[in-house]
Amino acid sequence: MTDQLIIPDFGGTTASVDGRADAASAVGDTATAPEGSCTCGGGGGGRRKLAIICSKGNLDMAYPGLILANAAAGEGIEVHMFFTFWGFDIVNKATMGSLKFTFVGNTAMHPPGRFGMSMAQGLGGLPGMTTMATKMMRKQIADLDVPDVPEFLDLLQASGVNLWGCRMSADMMDLNRGDLHPGVRDIISATDFMELTVGAQLLFI
Repeated sequence: MTDQLIIPDFGGTTASVDGRADAASAVGDTATAPEGSCTCGGGGGGRRKLAIICSKGNLDMAYPGLILANAAAGEGIEVHMFFTFWGFDIVNKATMGSLKFTFVGNTAMHPPGRFGMSMAQGLGGLPGMTTMATKMMRKQIADLDVPDVPEFLDLLQASGVNLWGCRMSADMMDLNRGDLHPGVRDIISATDFMELTVGAQLLFI
């Protein structure tokens, strides 16, 4: 299944952190639907758009956006992914391969196959529990033949999905485009993102 995975696309900038040309130009024709076409969430004769905002950097919060983007791209939908705040960890070279999972505060967490039995929240704070929970989740994901986050981003990039970093988050974390996965096309502002996703179906994760 890994050779069928695909990528999302998000936003443009008038002036990126590292001085690149504006993102709207970088996207080119992919960000502009044909005149008279429909870019709304459903129906119409034009190409649909999907905008996914990834705001969280935990392992369990990274995959929903990546998987939804892949599914949409496979359906021929124009996808934009916008990584902001802790979601920046998903595309940060220093962190994207080591995202973690903790069940602290997640009352839906239960041992594999034991539905109705929640993990005791107090256990989550014990030394080594985050490492154990992360290892367990990584194994479950790998058993389903789903790639790890860096490889998933590679596949999405190869599928033509546009990935965008949030300018304010980049400034907060003192990061530039060189610190990010090569599939990230630029670092853009929230305004640029809104301009590029007019009429798109929006998902906030």
